[in-house]
Amino acid sequence: MHFPLILVSPARPENIGAAARAMKTMGFTQLRIVASDAWQDPAARRVAHGAGEILDTVQTFDTLEQALADIDFSVATTARSRAKFRYYATPQQVETLLQEKRQWVNSMALVFGREDSGLTNEELEQVDLLTGIPMANDYPSLNLGQAVMVYCYQLASLNQVAAQVEAPADGQQLQALRQRLEQLLLQLEVSDDRKLADWIDQRLGLLAQRDSAMLHRLLHDVEKKLIDNSAGKA
Repeated sequence: MHFPLILVSPARPENIGAAARAMKTMGFTQLRIVASDAWQDPAARRVAHGAGEILDTVQTFDTLEQALADIDFSVATTARSRAKFRYYATPQQVETLLQEKRQWVNSMALVFGREDSGLTNEELEQVDLLTGIPMANDYPSLNLGQAVMVYCYQLASLNQVAAQVEAPADGQQLQALRQRLEQLLLQLEVSDDRKLADWIDQRLGLLAQRDSAMLHRLLHDVEKKLIDNSAGKA
C-alpha cells in the first residue's frame, strides 16, 4: 500500500524529526513535505534519532495539490471548529474506514497542517475526509510530532495486515462520482447550495466500494430519466 504522510509547511525542524521518528516506530516510511525546507536543518535529523532514512527520502512539493496528485484517498487532520458542514472522524473511525478502502484503492495519504494555523479552508477542500484527536481541553494541544505519533499508532495495523483484494482497485471511482454528482446538482439548479454540496462531497469519502458501485448505477438511472424527460418536452 502506497501510504505517505504529508506535512504542510512545517516550521520547526524538531517537529519534522519527531514525525519521522514516530513514522519509523510504527512502520511508515514515506514522508512528503509541502512548501518547507526545515527538514534539512540538522535539528530535524538529531531529533529523528535512527529514522534518518525517512529524511533521506523526503519528497518535496510546492503545494498540497501537487503532493496529492497521485493519491486516491486522503485524510487531513484539523480542529473540529474548522470542520463546518463536514463529516469529522475520530482516529478510530479513520482506521476502520481505511481498512475497508485499502481493499480497492492503490494509495492513501494522511495530511497534517501547519503548527500554528493548521490547513487553510482551500486545502481542506482538497482532501476526502477530515479527522482530529478528541481532547479533554482545548489547551494545551498536541504539537505536530505528537499528533503524527497518535495517528501512526492508530493506523499501524494498515502496515501489518496484508490486504486481501476482493475487487480490482479503482482509484478513479470516487473522483468519477464527484464529477457526476456535480453535474447532477447543476442540472437540478441547486449547485449554489454549498452546505448540500459539501455534505455530499464528504459523505462520498465514507462509502465502501459496493456502495460506490450502487451509487454509480443510481446516478446512471437518474441521468437517463432526466434526458428522457428533456427529450419528451422538446
